[in-house]
Amino acid sequence: MNKKRSAFSGKIGYVLSAAGASVGLGNIWRFPYLAAKYGGGIFLLVYIILALTFGYTMIVAESALGRMTRKSPVGAFRSFAKGKKVGWLSFGGWINAIIPVLIVPYYSVIGGWVVKYLFEYIRGNGSKLAEDGYFSGFISNGGATEICFVIFCMFTLVIIYAGVQNGIERVSKIMMPILVILAIIVAIYSVTRPGALAGVKYFLVPNISNFSWMTVVAAMGQMFYSLSIAMGILYTYGSYMHKKLDMEQSTTQVEIFDTGIAILAGLMIIPAVFAFSGGNPETLQAGPSLMFITLPKVFATMGVGTGAGILFFVLVLLAALTSAVSLMETSVSTFMDELHWGRAKCCILMAVIMFVFGTASSMGYGVLDFLKIFGMNFLDFFDFMTNSVMMPLAALATCFLVTRVVGYDRIAAEIEQSSKFRRKGLYKFFIKYLAPVCLIIVLLSSIANVLGIISM
Repeated sequence: MNKKRSAFSGKIGYVLSAAGASVGLGNIWRFPYLAAKYGGGIFLLVYIILALTFGYTMIVAESALGRMTRKSPVGAFRSFAKGKKVGWLSFGGWINAIIPVLIVPYYSVIGGWVVKYLFEYIRGNGSKLAEDGYFSGFISNGGATEICFVIFCMFTLVIIYAGVQNGIERVSKIMMPILVILAIIVAIYSVTRPGALAGVKYFLVPNISNFSWMTVVAAMGQMFYSLSIAMGILYTYGSYMHKKLDMEQSTTQVEIFDTGIAILAGLMIIPAVFAFSGGNPETLQAGPSLMFITLPKVFATMGVGTGAGILFFVLVLLAALTSAVSLMETSVSTFMDELHWGRAKCCILMAVIMFVFGTASSMGYGVLDFLKIFGMNFLDFFDFMTNSVMMPLAALATCFLVTRVVGYDRIAAEIEQSSKFRRKGLYKFFIKYLAPVCLIIVLLSSIANVLGIISM
């Protein structure tokens, strides 16, 4: 006998939970440095166009397949492969399921770094964080990073153990409004710094001279990462949706929420760094180190740098937690479906996996630094494999499932149970033609970049 599947209480619970899955370190950390590096306003424009077309298409596809089957990704793919000569399609479900299992451990390591920085700002040690070499010294200290990693994991596990409505939905309803309010406060403070308006203009006003093909490739990769496409999350959350919930409207609201937070993140970081550096391109393009090395230096120049640092890292911690919760819930849901275990037992299994893979990532810059995979430490390797290889493949599998097995009419029928399918023509065109092309471009360009064939 099948156990009754967990479900969201309603539209607000789903939208805030799905938005929480999307709004994470990808928005607060990754989006600003990519925008700064690839043209500012022109990057933002390309990103918004892709989110409203490609992003919309993949969100609808994964959510509809999840709600149609009431299964996490493995079960969803298997449901359509059963009895047909496409049994190999289950492989697509497993890719979607394995991705969050591999992401959440190293993601939690970065979450632990955020915990450390927030703790130090609360202690009044902001000036220490701004010192040259502090960040590299911290991440090479295996004991310190491991403690912070475990603390972040404990937060996430407690929320997941509480379940869908009592854990994920309740926390999302609290965290997401707080996150938005904090983002607005920090953004207002940032754009009012002396010299910051030049950064606002660079970020918001498209300049065609800054456009390059890599702007499109980077924006595609970011949208992929930011909207939680091909991580199994949208299948799982779709399976928790009520049949009467307006899927198209909810998808639009998630897109708006996610893009809005990304824009606020850009306004928090780019104008502040612009004012601090005078628009120095090297500072603006500091890349992943922007949040942990450059921003503490920016905060140190402010009269209220400690308060700004606390606000900013509370915001980042909330964003990191909402995404980590979504990644772990997808993993736990898959284990529950495939192993037929209870939530508590699956949480324990996921905790063991997180500890093993997370410890490898945490120690990868320190005591395990001598162990490299294709020249990368564990954290960088897991990031490359999931984001650059597995996620494009998982999304391609979804496109194939919809176009060759399920069919557009069944997807449309699923959505039209509760609402009009207003963008049906756009959806069909993108998932049949443009989405596969975009995914192949992201896959090949990311691999070529790692191999040194092209520079991103």
